Amino acid sequence: MAFPVSHKTIFVLDHGPNFLGSCHQNMEFDIFTKTRQPGIIPLAPLSKSLWTCSVEAAIEYCRIVWDIFPTEKLIRFIVSDTSSLTLNSWSQDQQNLNHLMAALAQVGPPQNVSSKECNVIHGLNAAIEALCECSEIQHEKRTSMTESAGKVVNRGRIICFTNVKSDLEVNSLVECFQSALLEHNKLASSSDSLMTIQHCELVMMHVYPVNKESCIAHQPKKVVSPILSTEIYNVKSGRHLAAKLGLLVQQHYNLASTTVTGIPMKEEQNASSSANYDVELLHPAAAHAEVFKTGVVNSEGIHITAVKEGQLYETVTLKWCTPRSSSVELQYCTSAFRITPVDVNNRPSSCLTNFLLNGRAVMLEMPRKSGSKVLSHMLASHGGEIFIHTLGTGRSILEDPPSISEGCGGRVTDYRINDFGDFMKQNRLVPHDPKQERNEPPIEMAKKKLTRLTQYWPLVFSHTTIFNNASQIGSLLQLITKETLDANDVAECRKSIFGLVTSENKGLPLNVPTISTRGKGPKREEHYRLAWNELEAFVRCHCTTAEHQSVLECLLECRKPNTDGEGSASIASVKVQLGAQSPSHSPGKKTEKNGRDEKEFSRSYDSDEKDTERNKSFDNSGDSSYKYHPAKKLKLSADVLKTSGNRSLLSLWTDRITTEHEKRFVEFAGRINGNGPVKLYPNIKCETNGDG
Repeated sequence: MAFPVSHKTIFVLDHGPNFLGSCHQNMEFDIFTKTRQPGIIPLAPLSKSLWTCSVEAAIEYCRIVWDIFPTEKLIRFIVSDTSSLTLNSWSQDQQNLNHLMAALAQVGPPQNVSSKECNVIHGLNAAIEALCECSEIQHEKRTSMTESAGKVVNRGRIICFTNVKSDLEVNSLVECFQSALLEHNKLASSSDSLMTIQHCELVMMHVYPVNKESCIAHQPKKVVSPILSTEIYNVKSGRHLAAKLGLLVQQHYNLASTTVTGIPMKEEQNASSSANYDVELLHPAAAHAEVFKTGVVNSEGIHITAVKEGQLYETVTLKWCTPRSSSVELQYCTSAFRITPVDVNNRPSSCLTNFLLNGRAVMLEMPRKSGSKVLSHMLASHGGEIFIHTLGTGRSILEDPPSISEGCGGRVTDYRINDFGDFMKQNRLVPHDPKQERNEPPIEMAKKKLTRLTQYWPLVFSHTTIFNNASQIGSLLQLITKETLDANDVAECRKSIFGLVTSENKGLPLNVPTISTRGKGPKREEHYRLAWNELEAFVRCHCTTAEHQSVLECLLECRKPNTDGEGSASIASVKVQLGAQSPSHSPGKKTEKNGRDEKEFSRSYDSDEKDTERNKSFDNSGDSSYKYHPAKKLKLSADVLKTSGNRSLLSLWTDRITTEHEKRFVEFAGRINGNGPVKLYPNIKCETNGDG
């Protein structure tokens, strides 16, 4: 039977004079400044020693392990100065904080003796001897497997807190440890009561004050020999050492962090008011196995995990749901694991612990922006211990089996089955010609193509917008996936983009998936915004050549907001671009005269006014949140299109109005530029004389 490395852990604490110094992380002792009488000198701030910081970090490490694994994981402490001193054994009676704290109190702080007499190698030798000893469960397995006692695999981990002067000293300690490990394995192989060590992990923590710099280099995990691997860490003392041990305990025992947010608590000073607090919990990482099946980002784009300020690891945020009953109701739970608070002494953690120990159960939900809440976990106590329960978020085995109409995915029936069939046909593997020379193997080319095509490929229609509107942009979705594009392909892609712009300006509704949300759902502008965002992300996934880049630039230009405030894409600019592509606007044809264009413009203006009256009924009967404003159907001549350049729709409209007024009215002479002041009624005297 193979025991994991985490089955036996040994802490070796350097009790030499180097750990007698201060960590130089000051703490204010005299905090009652408001009630102090005048004339009293405040007390100076205090700082812990390196020994105190190391002991507190190691004790917190043990508290977390024994809270979550009360019987499975064993930890021993060895103090090393002029000799080694073992503080506890592998017996379950001595695997608790009370016994350990009493033993450390008897040891006391380090003594100010010569550093030559103190050496941490004494403690490392004692740690190897302790690893060779059998634990209670290992002894039971060996006695029950008398004929094949060698099958019990003995592994362990040694965490050493020390202070070294150089990398040469670190290498010397590792060499001495390796030779001692080999010698003890030889002795254990010839003994009936000892066990050989199949593998040992040595984790050395170089602890130094916060106001100094490290004198050694960090060394990641390295395999020194088949039975030994080492890790060297440079850690500042104080809160830095505690944070590092909090990260290591999660890595060594495969733990995960959960932050319960939004816990309502009444304030002590004013019981009528309440505030929301957060409590961080540690538990085995298997409790989040169901959560991480869909990734660290859910379907709404919300990150499930986050790194809290001052921490080195990620935590999963779950929201508190106010309990409605004091009894633990029957829930569909898939697993349950013990938990422990990260900060066990603060008030929110204590209140949550007492609340759960009184028989109450707390439901936790996943963060969501819309839709019904998803309860993923439950906190409840059993036999005086608190557990986190993983709730089944999928179909329960207690429910009725799915019907045939629901399909192979259960209640999910909108799979893109036909599209997936076409996708498989496009990615068939066929034998290649060995005589044909290629830059890379065909299998690698196929892998790259499959990777590119699957960067964005929604499985169901309810998760996409652009694939539900293949009638408008279907040619773009098919052509953009090609490895190379020609001029005709680029033109077709541009037409698809212009077609989507035209639909948006006309206010035509998109074919959007039906999502079971409360209310009327998102507005039509939101549908188009989602379509543009999704289309841009899809095109960027396949942007590999210059032709693909030109399609992307056309897409970005069409969805760019207009500076004149006329919408996201001007219909006039779109028609200009369409005119350049259309055969009817070829440069070889002669343009018509302005008179015919003016008649067409006035006719289109009159028809637009009729369209406005006709579309009022659409505004009243359709989506009330969306105001439909039809675009003016301008039919401009080719001469105007050529000379317009980057002119706006407003300037084109103003020129047309000016031309119409010039034909119908005579311009006032005083308004004409260059004539200067004009005399009013110049013939008034002549007319008077004539009458007389």
